[in-house]
Amino acid sequence: MSEKTIGQEMLDKLSYKRRNIYEEATPEKIKAIYDYSEGYKKFLDDAKTEREATEAAIALVKAKGFSEYKLGDKISVGDKKYLNHHGKSLIVFKVGEKDIEREGIKILAAHIDSPRLDLKQVPMYEDSGMGFLKTHYYGGVKKYQWTAIPLALHGVMVKADGEVVNVCIGEDDSDPVFYINDLLPHLGAKQAQETLGNAISGETLNILIGGLPYDDKEVSDKIKLTALSILNEKYGVTEEDFISAELSLVPAFKARDIGFDRALIAAYGHDDRVCSYPAITALLDNDDTKETVMVVLADKEEIGSMGVTGMQSAFLVDLMAEISKALGKNEAVVRNNSKCLSADVTACYDPNFADVYEKRNSAMISCGTTMSKYTGARGKSGTSDASAELVGYFRKLFAENGVIWQTAELGKIDMGGGGTVAMYIANQNIETVDLGVPVISMHAPYEVVSKADVYSTYEAFCAFVK
Repeated sequence: MSEKTIGQEMLDKLSYKRRNIYEEATPEKIKAIYDYSEGYKKFLDDAKTEREATEAAIALVKAKGFSEYKLGDKISVGDKKYLNHHGKSLIVFKVGEKDIEREGIKILAAHIDSPRLDLKQVPMYEDSGMGFLKTHYYGGVKKYQWTAIPLALHGVMVKADGEVVNVCIGEDDSDPVFYINDLLPHLGAKQAQETLGNAISGETLNILIGGLPYDDKEVSDKIKLTALSILNEKYGVTEEDFISAELSLVPAFKARDIGFDRALIAAYGHDDRVCSYPAITALLDNDDTKETVMVVLADKEEIGSMGVTGMQSAFLVDLMAEISKALGKNEAVVRNNSKCLSADVTACYDPNFADVYEKRNSAMISCGTTMSKYTGARGKSGTSDASAELVGYFRKLFAENGVIWQTAELGKIDMGGGGTVAMYIANQNIETVDLGVPVISMHAPYEVVSKADVYSTYEAFCAFVK
């Protein structure tokens, strides 16, 4: 092999290159990556809705000695607490010894909602020997991807007397699943002429729930009555209880390894539980830090972060104010000196669809967690655009801790775009930048990530909080 020229050595030294984690990892490191992914896969299977993700995260933190906090409770240095916000968002925090006016609070903010199909308030009907439920899709979905796959029903129904009933049908192997009909190709010539966005309309995403008529010849809507009678027997609910319910259809798939080498994971809800789990575990594995640290798991990101459980509400700044007040500190100064990693996913470069990516500025699979200085659309609309100083802070931090990471934007400038919770946190005068896992087939019912990128994200979060 010929020796490198001086120019080649200089180019290698001065150029920016992405590094594939698997190419550099020792067998011991690969084992650690794969072992960590087993816990993540279990979390995915346990947490298919924001309510379930909140419950699963609480179970993890309680096992490590964190106790519940409610606004107004006393706060002291050394406290390890969690704030359960309406059952659909969560803040886990540890109050450290360091002065939070000088050091600020270190915040990891992810979201735990994912694209899905929500039931309408009056969803049930029957037609032509079949029973159905009407849906309203939630978040950015390709509607055609949700037809002809097994679906599970998750959520809660609140009865007239206020009792809350948990519903989960379709996850156990003995459960039935649900389904959305699609048109057979033999009769689909007209459908095939439609664009992907128009071939399936929102009002045709109707859930097939049964076909057995109730055994009473005098009754109308016999199939609907069969379904209602089953629900009444199992949960004690009536059709009117759908009005005060939050019920969603999600893919009835388990998280599974992909490929002969098992280097990748396919699952529903990587966006954004693939950042939520590393955020929680990074805090739990480094809870001896002297820093004050928060992990925020927010709801409603997929629909603009509006509402009481979304990041546009005041629940984060309210808690920061409570901590500041309890420690005798100035809230505005604390926020000014705090830093946040908006822990959200980005698009992974896919050679099958290369025309929408700008390869030099795309995230590559297995090349580590990905920092997006800005997100947004076209002219950086809907983004906070982190400062060079903040990016430099994290460059230095990751270099000191041996974190392999990369930088990227979502895709070609005029091809579309997307946003995260970063801008809502930055609007509170908290320095914020996006960092998270690159995802293949984002927002599909079954997304794909690299185990190496999941673990790299965990390592980056650990470096930040410790």
